[in-house]
Amino acid sequence: MGPEYGPVEWHSRYTPAEELVYTILSQHTSDLNSGRAFNNLMKTFGTIEGVADASAEDIEEAIRRGGLARQKAPRIKQVLAQIRDEIGGFDLSFLAEMPLEEAKAWLKRLNGIGPKTAAIILCFSLGMPAMPVDTHIYRVSQRLGLIGPKVNAEKAHDILEPMVAPEDVFPFHMYLIRHGRQVCKAQRPRCGECLMGWGCPTKPKMERAAVADAKKKAKRKPAAKKRKAS
Repeated sequence: MGPEYGPVEWHSRYTPAEELVYTILSQHTSDLNSGRAFNNLMKTFGTIEGVADASAEDIEEAIRRGGLARQKAPRIKQVLAQIRDEIGGFDLSFLAEMPLEEAKAWLKRLNGIGPKTAAIILCFSLGMPAMPVDTHIYRVSQRLGLIGPKVNAEKAHDILEPMVAPEDVFPFHMYLIRHGRQVCKAQRPRCGECLMGWGCPTKPKMERAAVADAKKKAKRKPAAKKRKAS
């Protein structure tokens, strides 16, 4: 996918604790809104320590523009308190020295941290070969037959990650997200533009659905014209 979507380079965008907070903020909202909420949170409190020391009400006010602030603020407060109780601070860089599965297990012991959030922290902050499975990766993987139709998103992490060489996990993750956003969309996928269409078991079904949809639209147009004429 590199020639199609261009090169991707890993760089650590946040500390692990910051990445954790950002990931909580990103749930059920857009990248734009979560970014604004995170930036305002850090502008308001300065550091993760400052966030942890703030009240849930003050955190809620700082992240209000990100959506679901009332639910996310106590979650952030709780998980940061749990981390501080565990290690006496917020430096989670020690996770990079652990075997991957042990690092995942450590994070998943924290309240509200599942396989996706754990993988995001390890992959994006520490450069470890953990495979986060978001909605785009889940959809594309199912359509390509990489995971079965009854496999849930949590189990998909365990299936997809071993399929990819450790050094390719990050670019694979980024490429599948781009492919899901630009080509293999949830509604009206662009199968004719898909570079993997030659081997996609879902392509014939999607193309038949597109033809049927086009026929329905064609039938509706004359009826609409008649109503305008009358």
